[in-house]
Order: sequence, then structure tokens, then C-alpha cells
Amino acid sequence: MKDLIETIVKSLVDFPDDVQVNVHEEETRITYQLSVNKSDMGKVIGKQGRVAKALRTVVYAAASSSQKKKTFLEISE
Repeated sequence: MKDLIETIVKSLVDFPDDVQVNVHEEETRITYQLSVNKSDMGKVIGKQGRVAKALRTVVYAAASSSQKKKTFLEISE
């Protein structure tokens, strides 16, 4: 899942080397924390959050078939 997020986001941003995905796993949930360069935040979020929403939709769909835990994607600088 981490590789999927990195692959999608790196194709969107100007600074792909700054893309990092950290995974925090708990008993009932997995949180993927995506961090990108400050200048790339607008590209990852998109107009009215459309890109972020689409990214979350893809991640949640991929996770629902492979994992029993609830999956979350957080985007930060």
C-alpha cells in the first residue's frame, strides 16, 4: 500500500524525492501519513480537495480488499 501511495504521488509533484509515507499500525486501524514538499501541497490536494479525495478513494479501495483493518490517509507538509 505504501508503494502504491508513493507511486501515485510522485507522478503528481515537482519534488518526488521529498515524498515520504509513514505507516502507523494499531489494533483496529492503519494510518498512512503522506508528507510532501510545501510547494507541492497544492498539487496533492487539488482544487477543492479533488485530488486528495481521489487519492483516498484509490487507497481505501485497495485496502478494503487486502486488509481487515480500517485504513486512513493523512496528508501533511
